[in-house]
Amino acid sequence: MVYKGSTLIVGDSIVRHLKVSNAKGNAAVSCFPGARVLDVARRLPTVLRHRGDPGTVILHVGTNDTSARRSEVLKEHFCTLLDTARRLTRARLLISGPMPTYRRGSQPFSRLYALHCWLRDWCSASGISYVDNWESFRERPALFHRDGLHPSRLGSTVLSGNIEAVLRRD
Repeated sequence: MVYKGSTLIVGDSIVRHLKVSNAKGNAAVSCFPGARVLDVARRLPTVLRHRGDPGTVILHVGTNDTSARRSEVLKEHFCTLLDTARRLTRARLLISGPMPTYRRGSQPFSRLYALHCWLRDWCSASGISYVDNWESFRERPALFHRDGLHPSRLGSTVLSGNIEAVLRRD
């Protein structure tokens, strides 16, 4: 159970090993391996019902969507996710941006970079805090598992720190 004022992180497999702390204690994590943006939007009502009333909800998803090569559709899906979150909770919302992949090819890298740039600007225009993970992970192989996609133990620590920095700042 998440308590009022606490933090809830919802996302794909990237968030599995996050350990995020705030003034109210540790964040709860709801991880859905393989999830796409609309999967998280569909699961959010159940997650919030079972996890209580957090003060902050952090959403980290989108990497799995980029393989479809439908950027305009993906943007619409993020709008749906944000609308769903705003309808379900009064919690402060944050979007944790994508991390670049490592040695997985130039097309996935460029699609993720385009998503990162769009999300950063869209969050700013929407009044949502954005966790910028791009430069922290770019060309840093020690932060990734061998698959070049998922964060290593050190990578999870860096991602957790990026989120904590935004939680403290805002």
